[in-house]
Amino acid sequence: MKSKKLGSLLLAGALLVSALTGCGGDGSTEGTTGGTTGGTTDGTTTGGTGDGGSSTSGADKELMTIDIYDVAANYQGNQTGWFDKVVKDRFNLQLNIIAPQVAGDAIYQTRSADGNLGDIVILDSTDFADCLAAGLIKDISGEIGNYENLMDYKDQIDTFNNGLSGANGGTYGIPCQMTNTSPTTYSQDVIYSSPMLRWDLYKQIGEPDIKDLDDLLDVLEKIKEVHPTNEAGDPAYPLSLWPDWDGGDGMIGIANVVQLTTWYGEKIKGSVILKPDNTFTPLTDKNATYYKILKFLNDAQRRGIVDPDSGTQTWDNVCAKISAGQVDLLWYSWEVGFWNSLDRQKNGTAFIFIPVQDQTYYTDSDTYYGSGRVFGVGSKVDDEKYKRIMEFLDWYASPEGLVFQHAGIKDFNYTVGEDGKYTPINDNALMDNLPVPEEYGGAGYNDGNNAINQWIVDATSTNPLTGETYASTYWSSYKEATMTEMKKEWQERFGAEEPVDYMEKNNVLLVSPNVSVSLPSDDPDTAVIRNQVNESVCDYSWKMIFAKDDAEFDALWDEMTTTLDGLGFQDLVKFDTAKHQIEVDAKKAAQ
Repeated sequence: MKSKKLGSLLLAGALLVSALTGCGGDGSTEGTTGGTTGGTTDGTTTGGTGDGGSSTSGADKELMTIDIYDVAANYQGNQTGWFDKVVKDRFNLQLNIIAPQVAGDAIYQTRSADGNLGDIVILDSTDFADCLAAGLIKDISGEIGNYENLMDYKDQIDTFNNGLSGANGGTYGIPCQMTNTSPTTYSQDVIYSSPMLRWDLYKQIGEPDIKDLDDLLDVLEKIKEVHPTNEAGDPAYPLSLWPDWDGGDGMIGIANVVQLTTWYGEKIKGSVILKPDNTFTPLTDKNATYYKILKFLNDAQRRGIVDPDSGTQTWDNVCAKISAGQVDLLWYSWEVGFWNSLDRQKNGTAFIFIPVQDQTYYTDSDTYYGSGRVFGVGSKVDDEKYKRIMEFLDWYASPEGLVFQHAGIKDFNYTVGEDGKYTPINDNALMDNLPVPEEYGGAGYNDGNNAINQWIVDATSTNPLTGETYASTYWSSYKEATMTEMKKEWQERFGAEEPVDYMEKNNVLLVSPNVSVSLPSDDPDTAVIRNQVNESVCDYSWKMIFAKDDAEFDALWDEMTTTLDGLGFQDLVKFDTAKHQIEVDAKKAAQ
């Protein structure tokens, strides 16, 4: 699953399930202290660096453009709209986003060859180590200690850099999505991927028990019968797929299959699948979940419950269909942010987890040490730009900055009570692109959403200004507002307070500890094999989804495995098994 989803989406999950993210997860707002504003729209702030505000102001600085090379971004160009104004008011910085997901992977090679990947770089950790070895990353150890908000995460930052190949005692990277919880804590009520149906449609077909994937297909067929179109008369389908995230984030295979393998306690790691007993099996194992989920999607397609546009449409197309009520099954937690407004939760038309009884759900624990991506500073920045970048990154990790990223704009996305607690409002701001107040530049909220689409601190962390998380879905006010009749019905039906509570009570939740490890990168020959294998797996997988019967499906699977072996797949399996065993060993040690 590419970070696209987390793009507009992580924020969708955090900001729109009352709001994060996020496939791809961004919101931003004005931080507050005890109900008073932590910053103002003219660039001044009321707090110092230690109290969640930023002591800087953009008013006395010349405009400076910062190039951000960003693997998480699904937008390329200058940041615009309300988040642009927030950043300019405080730092007078123009953020220019360079997005390989938009421009193509060749831009990485081109900019690396020029010796200047970006002023700020956001990379997966393995690529980050390669860029460090290539001299593209700056040592920030002489400066980072001066920034209190970043130093709140010193343990995590030091742990990452101590394990970073080539760091040699320096500090080069700031992990993404660190938390202030613990490496083994799981703080959320809903895991990253699980089957979610619209409650009204599930009720309409009688709230049946779902034993396995075949039962789920039966349920989806019945839902399609009662919900063939949305209110506007446009066709609705239980499943709507998209190919444009395939192969992203180092995965092999199509994203819509890779993520659903976690429903059976398995996790794809390149060319291999990590099983619940911490052993590895090749992706091509017919008894493992890549085959199982691919076959599920083929069966769904043959039953007529897969959107026929699935092989060619983009995530943006699917996102619009979710918002229009044309999709009946969701599986990313953040996706509900494009539908689950408070009104829909109150009228019972929102999406919610519906268990499948033979499933055990894999999830990673809180990202205490980071999510696997890393912020860094480009080695070519001059002293003036370096200081402005560090000021920005420190603010980006501050309570004020994090409220902007994860909650939205004060008095537009949330209000502050006399007790300093936040209450969400306009929870449809992202999905409906609501117009932003003129003091924040006007235009639509989604239009001005944080295009960086990646965070230093995760939304599940506790905001010291409120004592609650940055994610609005865990605020006491939100919990109260969403204790709807629908939620009460769900609780009575499944005997649990929340989805994660159900999984824990029924012993179907497999939590993998968060660890910080440095994994070996591909040598040139392995990289060629990996690219060819991924291309072949993706191509065959889409053909199998649209196969006309079991015979054609299995013939394509067998043809794919033969083709992969000819590309060096078995050598890749050996490499990935040894590579990810390092991670497994670290996770075992953390338990």
